[in-house]
Amino acid sequence: MHVWAIANQKGGVGKTTTVVNLAALLGESGKRVLIVDMDPQGSLTSYFKLNPDAIEHSVYDLFMHQGKVPDNLPGQLLQDTGMPGVELMPATSALATLERNISQQGGMGLVLSRALTQLWDDFDYVVIDTPPLLGVLLVNAIAAAQVLVLPVQTEFMALKGLERMMHTLKMVAGSRHKPLQYLIVPTMFDRRTQASHKALRVLRQQYEEDLWVSAIPVDTRLRDASREGVGINQFDSASRGCEAYRALLKSLLQMQPVKA
Repeated sequence: MHVWAIANQKGGVGKTTTVVNLAALLGESGKRVLIVDMDPQGSLTSYFKLNPDAIEHSVYDLFMHQGKVPDNLPGQLLQDTGMPGVELMPATSALATLERNISQQGGMGLVLSRALTQLWDDFDYVVIDTPPLLGVLLVNAIAAAQVLVLPVQTEFMALKGLERMMHTLKMVAGSRHKPLQYLIVPTMFDRRTQASHKALRVLRQQYEEDLWVSAIPVDTRLRDASREGVGINQFDSASRGCEAYRALLKSLLQMQPVKA
């Protein structure tokens, strides 16, 4: 199993869109994929027409057992997405209360890792959507991940969010027992605006070694696909957005050996 977390400590940079479309393309290629919604806002869950305020069982259930994960619980939380090969572990808005409720409990940073261990033979890939705040949920995602994808909108306020995320990575790196690869992915690139071009130049100057060579463009077809609750490959496989996500997936697959 390969585990990717999509993270940035700024909202609105394309995390959920990236999760959905990487998963959709992996599923299209015949891989078994689990997507995990670790964000209390539940954007990934809502993408598939599920209500985070009404879901009875979710990722929240994993955290209700003092850091342990009961046998078979993760498998009971899975929901069908309608995308070939892709299942969802949904979020509920109750996740927003976790920080307050479990802040004094030890061992809570590895709950997701323990849950995924139970599903190790059931999926080829796990792609995790994360909250834009540093806390127990983001720590769980980073702890579970082998590769971190950092979407950053090509505008200057988003670059500040990336700085915070890089600082968080340095803090977390010392507590990990396994290496963490990461890739910074420019998103929402609008080739018509000087602001996008300038932001991309800054990214290339400051993060050249860790930056994806291309960018995810502004593409209304991505928004249209989200409205239908499907991946861009199902909605418009010839779109610029689909071509960009195919190229990103190819780059990510080259970052690590893919098990047969």
